[in-house]
Amino acid sequence: MKMPARPNLPAVPTTVKPLRAALKKRSPGLAEERALWDDGAEIVVGVDEVGRGAWAGPLTVGAVVVPRDRRIYKLRDSKQLTQDERESMFDRIVEWVDGWAIGHAWPEECDRLGMSAAQRLATRRALDALEFDIDAVLVDGNWDFVGHRRTRTLVKGDARSVSIAAASILAKVTRDRIMAAEAEHFPAYAFEDNKGYPCPRHQTALVGYGATSIHRRSWAFMDSNPWTAQPRVTPGGQEQLF
Repeated sequence: MKMPARPNLPAVPTTVKPLRAALKKRSPGLAEERALWDDGAEIVVGVDEVGRGAWAGPLTVGAVVVPRDRRIYKLRDSKQLTQDERESMFDRIVEWVDGWAIGHAWPEECDRLGMSAAQRLATRRALDALEFDIDAVLVDGNWDFVGHRRTRTLVKGDARSVSIAAASILAKVTRDRIMAAEAEHFPAYAFEDNKGYPCPRHQTALVGYGATSIHRRSWAFMDSNPWTAQPRVTPGGQEQLF
């Protein structure tokens, strides 16, 4: 469906390499989607998030509506795939699904709202961008951050549900590209490699240079930041989003 306005994202290769042997017995299925379809739900959306635990960059949510009558080969949970494998799947998923969208909560929103409210905001943006009358939502994990009248939470849902697995790949690839683009502006932090998650080089750059404009300044790592001109931000967290 629709991509967010920022930033401009590069094209990806469409060639898919042979599936690794370790992944051949780990395919997500359509059992959860079929149960909802059989129960009268026409539009079933799979939802997954990425970036909640990062120190920098957006929290990103993917939303996907998969077709009932067409399958896609080599679809797996994004965490099981390498970066190259996820990239090679991206365009194939976009061409295969009936609809897809991405929603973000940007770092300043994560700081202002708190992470739980920011995740709900990113999810609402993704679902609104789908422009479907949604009947049911499948969510990875055991927390309903969607708030739809008919939400089903699935522990390890990205390994069980085709819809969630597809959403996980689209969200992960989109966010990784954003962080790779941001790396050009902040070369010391190696965002192209760590994607904003803590690692030795990232933490060393924070000590030497302080937080950037895309860091979540409400997080506890700011307490040990030697750059006193960049204090930790206290989230508001009380706004009603929907």
